[in-house]
Amino acid sequence: MAYRVRKGCFLMMGFLALATPVVAAHPVMAADDEGGGDGDEEGHKGPDMHKLAAKPPLPRAHKDFSKFRYVPQGDKIKEQADANRLFFWTPDGKPDGYAQRRGSNIIYYDAQGKAIRVQRLQPGELED
Repeated sequence: MAYRVRKGCFLMMGFLALATPVVAAHPVMAADDEGGGDGDEEGHKGPDMHKLAAKPPLPRAHKDFSKFRYVPQGDKIKEQADANRLFFWTPDGKPDGYAQRRGSNIIYYDAQGKAIRVQRLQPGELED
């Protein structure tokens, strides 16, 4: 008979061990639904992903494009500083080509991607 009591005692303790985390997790889940939780207890919330996407914390790359001398007449210019490239757009919004620096040259391309002009940089212009 003593064996049955021990077996029942272990079963009851095992049941309590399984049931306790479920009961303890319920108030935490309810606090998250109400707007509470770990972040509000300290009075600090994490960064909002929408705000981070609108204004990324990384600095933007800036380049000096003053060495690019040729711009198709009437075109608008859009800079792509990380690739050292300028894009040309017609006033009605169609792509009109681009210019890209390659070593000691600046190569100008038309809208189809064919090289139309090469500008050789002077030794004083090579430093960025």
